[in-house]
Amino acid sequence: MKSAVETLNPTRVRLTVEVPFEELKDSLDAAYKKINQQVTVKGFRKGKIPARVIDQRFGRGAVLEEAVNDALPKFYTEAVNEAELNVLGQPEVDITELKDNETLNFTAEVDIRPAIEIPDYSGIEVEVDAVEVSDEDVDKAVEELRERFASTSPVERAAEDGDVVTIDLEAKVDGEVLEDGVASGVSYTIGSGELLEGIDEAVTGLEAGGEATFTSELKGGSAAGKESEVTVKVTQVAARELPALDDDFAQLASEFDTLDEVKADSRKRLENMKQYDQATQAQERVLEKLLELVEVPVPEKLLADEIETRKHNLVNHQLGQMGLDLAKYLEIQGKTEEEFDAETKEQAEKGIKTQFVLDELVNKEKLNVNQEELTEHLMRRAQSSGMSPDQFAQAVVEGGQVPMLVGEVARGKALAVVVEAATVKDTNGEVVDLDDEEEETAAAEGEQTEPSDSAEEKAEKTEA
Repeated sequence: MKSAVETLNPTRVRLTVEVPFEELKDSLDAAYKKINQQVTVKGFRKGKIPARVIDQRFGRGAVLEEAVNDALPKFYTEAVNEAELNVLGQPEVDITELKDNETLNFTAEVDIRPAIEIPDYSGIEVEVDAVEVSDEDVDKAVEELRERFASTSPVERAAEDGDVVTIDLEAKVDGEVLEDGVASGVSYTIGSGELLEGIDEAVTGLEAGGEATFTSELKGGSAAGKESEVTVKVTQVAARELPALDDDFAQLASEFDTLDEVKADSRKRLENMKQYDQATQAQERVLEKLLELVEVPVPEKLLADEIETRKHNLVNHQLGQMGLDLAKYLEIQGKTEEEFDAETKEQAEKGIKTQFVLDELVNKEKLNVNQEELTEHLMRRAQSSGMSPDQFAQAVVEGGQVPMLVGEVARGKALAVVVEAATVKDTNGEVVDLDDEEEETAAAEGEQTEPSDSAEEKAEKTEA
């Protein structure tokens, strides 16, 4: 077999392959054997039909077609390996010449990973938010804790903002009561915004037994998105009572004995959260700077597939679970379809570039992933997916996605290397010393800038 490579552009090549006919012998033998098992010829036992009889009865062309279909993947793979190509996706194969007992010639066009040169990234400088927790932040956190321990007691007066009302609801569309538009005994806190738009104004001022009607757009159910006439009846008004902010509250709501200890713990928790956010922010901004330094051509078909995958996941999974279609989503977001398409393309392109650059960094820095790192990443992914670690691990193995997870961990480590080499200052001008472990965790979990799993999986399978 002889092969040659023609570079069509930085992300696509054409392989030209010439195969001497004698190298098709194994595939021809397999073709005759396969046809032998599929057909019946009078006078011959099944599987014992001579090749010349198969040629006469079914045509030599059918045998050649079967043999070529069997042989092409092997010769294509040999040509790819010989040229040391890092291919992406499936090739477009064209048989240019097939002469019986002489030769098989074919071409294969396929996308490849572009050659990327990683420049010196040690000079990257970024600014992140300073870790500052004010007394107001602490007071707000304590107040939120206090709200969770509020009690309610029925009152005989008109409902006010902050009260908890028990209500019955009935929704009509075009004068007809919806089958799923009736609810009784619903508990609702006025001002929470957790139910229909307009309900706060409708129930405020009503006493137990009071009733009001208002118009609102339904958020879910069989008539989601439609204007509905909603009748609400208040069956009970209850006032919320907050516990006093004292040491008794501290002992009720926490493991601490004093309110001062609760506040100190709240401050520490807020500082930890802001430090984590700061590390994530540093990772994102360093990545932005790194991508600005590297020129990364993107294969057109891979980009088109990634855009389609992102749209499919949004429409069929995320929006579907919320009872929305794309048109309604765009209306809520205040975007045109053209703006949405442009944003999706930009995000997809950034995701692909991110993966290419970080993978190149993995190779350049010779980064490896050990079993402990892979297990920790699997645990995080399982938690975010709502599955148990065992269930998630089984799904990963059965789906052949272990290489994909290894790639995610390796890319997280690569980004951590760049962040460590960069200069990170906060808005106060102070140099921030980021903990490596926090960076890797943030990098591993911050996957919104990478290609979607399905697109990544396609590339992984091809590379394998």
